[in-house]
Amino acid sequence: MPAATAKPPLIEPVSALEEPAVLALNNAHAAELSWLEPERLSFLLGQAFYARRIGTLEAFIMTFDQDAVYDSPNFLWFRARYPRFVYVDRVVAAPDARGRGHARRLYTDLFVSAQRAGHTLVTCEVNSDPPNPASDAFHAALGFGEVGEASIHGGEKRVRYFARSLAGGPLPASGG
Repeated sequence: MPAATAKPPLIEPVSALEEPAVLALNNAHAAELSWLEPERLSFLLGQAFYARRIGTLEAFIMTFDQDAVYDSPNFLWFRARYPRFVYVDRVVAAPDARGRGHARRLYTDLFVSAQRAGHTLVTCEVNSDPPNPASDAFHAALGFGEVGEASIHGGEKRVRYFARSLAGGPLPASGG
């Protein structure tokens, strides 16, 4: 008799009850994501277009659309160039949950939610200095293409900007 296949954990909205766990996971990866204080996380979750978790917090993602009140230089780069978009601000999997396809599931679900809301463009940034080849490969496999680059935080970090068309056509020019 074949072994029963376990259902993957559900993708669910991040609630206020999970904020302490989200904060802990985020801040454990602050070098990649940026440190957050509890009040800032609550504010950002209130601005988020899409904020989801998998399971009891095996992974989470937080995104914003062009109307969010958000001062991230990366978000503002996209806002200056595109009239309508969804920006992936952060996505992370807990160390013991890596390699299970959680980030891919979260992105796939995001693409569906963004399309339902009438969006045709999902954007993100990836560090180029320090480099992040795993993220480069992941985003390329999901169909993201490079649309720009910048030096941020007084030159401490270099990033490359990526976008993925949900409309099936070519990426729009960045306009800058």
